[in-house]
Amino acid sequence: TRSEEHDHETGEPEFRYTAGLHGNEVLGRELLLLLMQFLCKEFNDGNPRVTSLVRDTRIHLVPSLNPDGYEVASYAGSELGNWALGHWTEEGYDIFENFPELNSILWSAEERKQVPSKMPNHHIPVPEGLLVENGTVALETRAIIAWMEKIPFVLGANFQGGEKLVSYPYDMGRTLKESPVDPYRARVTRQEEEEEDYREEFEEEGHEPGKTPDQAIFRWLAIAYASSHRTMTELSRGSCHAEDYTGGMGIVNGAKWRPLSGSMNDFSYLHTNCLELSVYLGCDKFPHESQLQEEWESNKESLLAFMEQVHRGIKGVVTDQRGDPIANATVSVAEINHDVMTASEGDYWRILNPGEYRVTVRAEGFTPSSKTCIVGFDIGATHCNFILARSNWKRIREIMAMNGKRPIRRLPPGGPRRPGSGTLTQQQLHRRKLWRERMMRRKLNATSSAPKPTATPTTPMITTTTTTTTMAPPVHRSEPPTDEAFVTWETETEVYTEIVTELVEEETETWEASSTARPLTTVETYTINFGDF
Repeated sequence: TRSEEHDHETGEPEFRYTAGLHGNEVLGRELLLLLMQFLCKEFNDGNPRVTSLVRDTRIHLVPSLNPDGYEVASYAGSELGNWALGHWTEEGYDIFENFPELNSILWSAEERKQVPSKMPNHHIPVPEGLLVENGTVALETRAIIAWMEKIPFVLGANFQGGEKLVSYPYDMGRTLKESPVDPYRARVTRQEEEEEDYREEFEEEGHEPGKTPDQAIFRWLAIAYASSHRTMTELSRGSCHAEDYTGGMGIVNGAKWRPLSGSMNDFSYLHTNCLELSVYLGCDKFPHESQLQEEWESNKESLLAFMEQVHRGIKGVVTDQRGDPIANATVSVAEINHDVMTASEGDYWRILNPGEYRVTVRAEGFTPSSKTCIVGFDIGATHCNFILARSNWKRIREIMAMNGKRPIRRLPPGGPRRPGSGTLTQQQLHRRKLWRERMMRRKLNATSSAPKPTATPTTPMITTTTTTTTMAPPVHRSEPPTDEAFVTWETETEVYTEIVTELVEEETETWEASSTARPLTTVETYTINFGDF
């Protein structure tokens, strides 16, 4: 049953109550049926509290998650039933403990310092093969998981029996590994110091092995239900068993009270955005029909007060600069090592206790954005909308992956250059210098052996890019060279041309790699016609 018939609306949080995980714990089933009647009647009568709750919240009520077990238990009834009859499914599964265990995956990654660099601290994926047909996960459990993944739930609670308290995650205990200490070592490593600090904090918190990053928020939510209940926090009532695990508060950490793995609460917290708690309604799992009215009056205010907590904290919409919603963006709250993600329409909800928080939103292909959001004591989430600007980090990562994930060097002011081009340029300059000196010697030798000129040619002076050198103008021959001289001149020209061509090709490649102005080539700078001498 939902508060609206249409699909999810932007900015409207999703809330769920479930019951009947164990078929013989029937009080939760009956309370949800009564809650449906109450909400419909009060809404039609114009009750402002119920009207606001129904209009601003999508309410999902599922009274029986294990119908096969309930059928077995109801056949025996409250008088002939027992603690085991109808507890499991027809295939023998305990649905509450049948979810994939994701705690070890996250904790192992944290011990290896892989969070959040290689693994996120939220939405832990289900290992392959666990949800296949004929696997270890029951059909009912797989249907619940598909429901969780389809709808962006924010808050929920499941009703059970056999005790009167509210249990919050983690339900699985986390053990700290003891590392051997060398007595001869002079100093303690930083890692050991961090582990020691964690153990001290662990003990100060009452040694709760199932402490989550949202410990304070879970306790607030649990107290919201327990304190509104008529008898759940009474010290005089005692416990259903020998010891009162709640200390008179009516709330307890699941791992401290009754540790188990693969619970619905832990899975919901690690795989989705939803904060899930377990409400144990009483010692009698199958109370008599005559007790239902009393039980309804004891739980009515708690049911409403807990539903209203979905509107506590912050909410908003994440969009780009064009106003388009950004789905699956990560919303992080400083000092709380557990993030949430935006829904398909870019909206998000984050339940938080009253206070001031630094919130950061990140999305693939966008620049992160941060702002401070203040949460008050009154019911009503604070609006914190985010507009993200597109970035080129996605393209940069692609280039780095193509480059073997090596750092990308900053380009020089002159533009990109080939690898090793700087060394190549130095070699070219050195060779140019040697070649210039050799050509100058050959020119001087040719000038000294040539006949005295009879006329002054019009050849201009020769310049280089670095310095300007004025040379004695060569003179033309007064007569054509002899056959022997012509042969010598032609041979020398061929050798000279080969040398120049080789140098010009190498220098051209070097200067094409930079954006600076190309100097005169070697041929242009030292063009010599031996036929003039």
